Amino acid sequence: MDIEQHADLERRAKVHAALGDPVRLRIVDILHTNDASPTEIAGVLAVPSNLFAHHVHVLVSAGVVSRHHSEGDRRRTYLRLEQDMLDSLGTGLRRPAPKRVLFVCTGNTARSHLAAALWRQVSTIPADSAGTHPADRINPGTIDVATRRELDLPIVEPQRIEDVLDPDDLVVTVCDRAHETPKVPGELHWSIPDPVGKGPEAFDTAYAELERRIQALASRFEPDQSSLTRKE
Repeated sequence: MDIEQHADLERRAKVHAALGDPVRLRIVDILHTNDASPTEIAGVLAVPSNLFAHHVHVLVSAGVVSRHHSEGDRRRTYLRLEQDMLDSLGTGLRRPAPKRVLFVCTGNTARSHLAAALWRQVSTIPADSAGTHPADRINPGTIDVATRRELDLPIVEPQRIEDVLDPDDLVVTVCDRAHETPKVPGELHWSIPDPVGKGPEAFDTAYAELERRIQALASRFEPDQSSLTRKE
């Protein structure tokens, strides 16, 4: 057995060991389509704080979960399931299909617009976007990355969440600041860095992350409610 193969076996064994506990499996299930702070997850699981911290440490040490500081409240940390774990762990539990998915960020100029456009490529469930503090127009970088990726991006004015939110919407916040705004009923949260003002590479990174997460979320709904075939 060569060194590389042995290292891979060791890594896989560590991952399987980390997942060999019901509480840690529940944490992974929560993080499958949703970034969340340790406080949020601990509140759902109702386990002692010291025990919860131990479970998180095991998952982080195994490379299953990573920690990321919020772009809003820098004192807050979000836990995220690593991409290769998403690919290897499957789609998780099915969830009822919503009437609409509403993607929310702060200015409604970049991430939320890209998310809604990407969602329309893979699902028949309607999608829209909004902001907690909408700007005057879509950011030019958003239009540029959509054009380069041949994404059908409607050029519309940013809109305020209060003006479009429906009680039956599945709200997905794609911005830490939006998630941390109390008036946003964010059922799911994706901690995606703001690409505005950081150049085309940042927009490409945000685009790729949104595309991956949307594919994962769309697969959670009933097969007759979504099309998982990507646009060629």
